[in-house]
Amino acid sequence: MNDTTNRGARRIVFATNNEGKMHEIRLILSDLGIPVYSMKEVGIDLDVVEDGKTFEANALLKAEALAKRLPDDIVLADDSGLEIDYLDKAPGVETANFAGRDTPYEIKNQILIDELSGVEDSKRTARFRCVIAGIFPDGEIKVTHGTIEGMIGREIIGDKGFGYDPIFYLPEYGCTTGQMPLELKNKLSHRGKALEKMKEIIRKKEKGESVNCK
Repeated sequence: MNDTTNRGARRIVFATNNEGKMHEIRLILSDLGIPVYSMKEVGIDLDVVEDGKTFEANALLKAEALAKRLPDDIVLADDSGLEIDYLDKAPGVETANFAGRDTPYEIKNQILIDELSGVEDSKRTARFRCVIAGIFPDGEIKVTHGTIEGMIGREIIGDKGFGYDPIFYLPEYGCTTGQMPLELKNKLSHRGKALEKMKEIIRKKEKGESVNCK
């Protein structure tokens, strides 16, 4: 364990139990030298009502609830979603609940493809948005944002990633994020971009440097 870790937080706990998400998070934050855990791994069971009207509000709700249980750790929480322009930016903040929270993503993805049946490529534009809220042991709260632009494909393709990755198509790469190697996806994705920003905040705080962003 290096000196930075000894001086700073003992661990980072992320407010999720999603294994696919945790795999991505650990890869991106690995060079911080601080262990990263899911709630399950630290014995926390939280069921936060995500009734915020924005991604940021929901991320903060989860982070604040977890920070109350773990005041000595760096606590991170995200809220993210898919915005489809043709559907007036739905499912948006209701992405996780779209077609039922426990509905398999193959079904959710097929529903969205069916809703865009016959829609031309120029009107299939979409984006993923992610907001990450971080609460630190000193009580400071930081929020970062990330976005990736693309379009909704015409079929489900790819067994990498999770969620809506198999229908989120990036024309410049000729594939869905469900087909991408994880290392490339992490560089391009909404969550990857937001995490990189949060990683810099954590690094600065661990070194005792001031952080000026929100």
